[in-house]
Amino acid sequence: MFERDVFLRAYNIDETDFEAAAIPWEELAAIYDDYLSIEGKLRGIGKEFVNDYLYDIERAGIHSYRYRTKNPGHLLEKIIRKRAEQPERFAMIDRTNYHKYITDLIGIRVFFLYREDWIYFHNYITTVFENNPASYVEDRIRDFDEDPGHFYIAERPKVYRRNGDTRIYDESLIDIKSDGIYRSLHYIIKYRGYYVEIQGRTLFEEGWSEIDHDIVYPYFKDDEMLKDFSTLLNRLSGMADEMSSYFRRMKSVREEPGKNRKERRALTGGGNIWSEQEER
Repeated sequence: MFERDVFLRAYNIDETDFEAAAIPWEELAAIYDDYLSIEGKLRGIGKEFVNDYLYDIERAGIHSYRYRTKNPGHLLEKIIRKRAEQPERFAMIDRTNYHKYITDLIGIRVFFLYREDWIYFHNYITTVFENNPASYVEDRIRDFDEDPGHFYIAERPKVYRRNGDTRIYDESLIDIKSDGIYRSLHYIIKYRGYYVEIQGRTLFEEGWSEIDHDIVYPYFKDDEMLKDFSTLLNRLSGMADEMSSYFRRMKSVREEPGKNRKERRALTGGGNIWSEQEER
């Protein structure tokens, strides 16, 4: 385990933020050591998950996927941040139960070529896993199912949408969160005694997100210049998604030459491919 001051510097956590988290360094060190002892097990669970449910990408309705286990340092940084931001919700987190609070110890990304294709994955994942609202977790300790053989969706699926994306999603199927800058689906699956977090994005969104997380979030999120550059890249990725959908609509038009002019204009959004981009 590295030294406290070395850790705080590495993750750009100032003393005030650390004190606001109100968790002893000794407890964080114990969580770190415990996580190292189970990380190999979690990696195996993640591999088993993708082999059983995602390996056949056509059946899953995705372009591709990747998975990882959480970096130990990032785990501690997240606990500190969550304790500072939501002290009541995370007040009881410790070395014995952190896996009940942190839902992305095993993280999986699934990717789509086109933003509208989220529905195929949604239909698939909510079919292969139990999706009962009565089983959704509200209290991380009280509602944690200790049965490692019970596989189910543990929270209502949600999506963070871009401005102008509302018509893509169905509120009866998924919670729609208005973020405005990026688009990402989120599913929390209880599997083999641990939570698996699945995020779904287009390939273009993933490119921007990876660069933003590598450079800006969470350690330089207050740097105005880096934020401006990230926003510009975000807009370009959004435009790329717009163009991808437009290309597919044009392909559909060309495959059906009998459609009249009115139908063609409807399929291509009235000829204005920048309509949603301008809303941003």
